[in-house]
Amino acid sequence: MARVKNSPASRKRRKNMLKHAKGYFGNKSKLYRYAKEAVHHAWQYAYRDRRKKKAEFRALWIVRISAACREAGISYNRFIEGLNAAGVALDRKVLSDLAIRDEAAFTALVKQAQDALKKKAEAKKAAA
Repeated sequence: MARVKNSPASRKRRKNMLKHAKGYFGNKSKLYRYAKEAVHHAWQYAYRDRRKKKAEFRALWIVRISAACREAGISYNRFIEGLNAAGVALDRKVLSDLAIRDEAAFTALVKQAQDALKKKAEAKKAAA
C-alpha cells in the first residue's frame, strides 16, 4: 500500500506562503523554509504594532495639545483637569485636531478650563 502525501494541498500551502513573502530580500522570497520564517515574523510584528499604533497616536495627540496649551499659557495637566471640572467630554484626538485647525475654538476651551479651575479652587477654599 502506497503512502499518501497530499501533494496538491502541500503545494498550495507553500505557494501561498511564498506569495505572502513577495518582495522580501534574497532567500526570504524564494525559498519556502526562509519565507515561512520571515512571514511569521512579519505577522507577529503586524499584530503587535496594530496595538502599539493606538498608544503612539495618543502620545502624538497629547504632545500637540500640550504645545497648544503652552502657547495659551496653561500646562497640559491643568488644562485636562479644567476640562474635566467643566464637564467637557472631548477626547484627545478631537482636542488635538482643534488645537491644529481651529485656534479660536481651542482658546475658548482653554478659557472654559481656566474658569472651571477657578471655581474649583474657590469651592475648595469655601469648604476648608
